[in-house]
Amino acid sequence: MDRKNIEINPLVENYGEYIEKIDNALDKELSLYSESEFIEPLKYSLEGGKRIRPIILTLSAESVGKIDDNTFAASCAVELLHMESIIHDDIIDNETMRRQKDPFHIKFGYNTSVLTGDFVLGLILAISSRLNNPRITKDLGSTAMLMSEGEMIETRLETGEDVTFDDYLKVIEYKTATAFEVAARAGAIIANGTEEQIGALSEYGINLGIAYQIRDDLFDWKNEDKLFNILIKKSSDPRDVFNKMEELLKKFAEKARMSLRVIPDNDAKIKLENLIKFTSFKA
Repeated sequence: MDRKNIEINPLVENYGEYIEKIDNALDKELSLYSESEFIEPLKYSLEGGKRIRPIILTLSAESVGKIDDNTFAASCAVELLHMESIIHDDIIDNETMRRQKDPFHIKFGYNTSVLTGDFVLGLILAISSRLNNPRITKDLGSTAMLMSEGEMIETRLETGEDVTFDDYLKVIEYKTATAFEVAARAGAIIANGTEEQIGALSEYGINLGIAYQIRDDLFDWKNEDKLFNILIKKSSDPRDVFNKMEELLKKFAEKARMSLRVIPDNDAKIKLENLIKFTSFKA
């Protein structure tokens, strides 16, 4: 896999060891399909990703048990799920730039984009079958459906003017935070965590995901296509919206931090806590 964009990944400094192992696992996974028509598009779409979801999965597993080949196989599944959603999301949003390069649909065309999305879902099913864990298979399937549901809700809301903060939170929970949640949850399940630990890490994931997306939207608030922009337009004072957003960001970041209280103190837990720092925002 071409890692030409890895230097811009803010997670490399503290999580480089995990990223390297995750990238190696992705390379290994793609090597199974080296003769496929999709191999070059797949490599292109995976270039330059931050790998935050597979990092969360790996650290969650390590925080309650041990990591092994199944851990990294599952990390590939959550990264591929994220990748597939980006391909389709960029089409819907008419994006013209992604990770300092052409979005997938501009590079390869719409037909290949749709077919690659289908192929990736097949890859995820294949990985899940090797994990041989019905809970993880069910969670991955539910997450894929919720992410699609979130996209549909957002599309409907963008055509109207009646958008509330509750609407906004529901969309980012479905579209973004559920993938963080399934990553943390799958890691805990694979490592044979207790039900309390699985629940706690699930809460960590979803709250971190919401905070992460709020931060992203605050940085990208001028984007007319963002649901957040409609909240700004309908407000009598945009500063109220920004203040509310920053308040929500801090709230969900703190909820993510509190969720880790039941996890044993270890290096992996510290690294999970440090990930929360990447949701901080300064205007």
